[in-house]
Amino acid sequence: MCGIVGLLVKNQKMRANIGELMLPMLIGMTERGPDSAGLAIFGAPVGSSERKFSLYCAAPEFDWAKLSVDLNNGLKADAKVEVKVNHAVVTTGISPDTLKAWLKEHYPQVHLLSVGQLMDIYKDTGTPAQVASRYDFSKLSGSHLVGHTRMATESAITPSHAHPFTAGEDWCLVHNGSLSNAHSIRRKLEHEGISFETDNDTEAACRFLQWRMREGDDLKTALEHGFDELDGFYTLLMGTKDQLALVRDPFACKPAIVAEHDDYVAIASEFRSLAHLPDIKNAKVFEPAPKEMYVWKL
Repeated sequence: MCGIVGLLVKNQKMRANIGELMLPMLIGMTERGPDSAGLAIFGAPVGSSERKFSLYCAAPEFDWAKLSVDLNNGLKADAKVEVKVNHAVVTTGISPDTLKAWLKEHYPQVHLLSVGQLMDIYKDTGTPAQVASRYDFSKLSGSHLVGHTRMATESAITPSHAHPFTAGEDWCLVHNGSLSNAHSIRRKLEHEGISFETDNDTEAACRFLQWRMREGDDLKTALEHGFDELDGFYTLLMGTKDQLALVRDPFACKPAIVAEHDDYVAIASEFRSLAHLPDIKNAKVFEPAPKEMYVWKL
């Protein structure tokens, strides 16, 4: 059992406070996921020739300043590094493949969580309130976000196993449920040259959908293939640079609730995580149908 939350803010005046609006949503899912929590936030874009790289290192004493100096000296990267506890967001114009290779050679203990022009990811072990406090979630600003609280059932409790998962750029996924054929999906994708970082079943779903999109599918078509390939019970919530997308399995075994308002669209596993939102009484609140894709765009 896990908890998912999503928030897309249509009213631009409210985007500076998206973190404050989201925080009760995430903490409201504590009972569904007390082991770890994470958040993907879509904020202001960097320059057209730049990307943001979300990095994580487990060692609390890790020297991010040294990494910044080494990166700029070694790759002439002109990188800017913003540190939050044991995470850092690196903004630079070097390519993802170049940075990945450099990290693997010089800083193998540092994990690359995400790449994009808008998206930052923070995820860690602890209760949702602890993780949110650790990374100042309440101070975040942006247009939309995807969050998750995890109760581990099939793999270890580590930051790497926490959600969101991501593949490609400015794209992430959170998942409530379980896949019975994650290992066969993994083997199939490994034959396609796709590597995995964890044994989490959610990573299998994430990399499957990204593989389908790499092969030419749009997100809707990729999810239609997912209904044929992904065996299990799931609610999937995805974030892209300009939209949120939600889908439930054909049996709709895992809960989800949506509130559509003129100012925002909010999604959670249970209504209690939506009850605090502004003017919620005038929102259209509904339970998404099974095997139907819902997309909300900015």
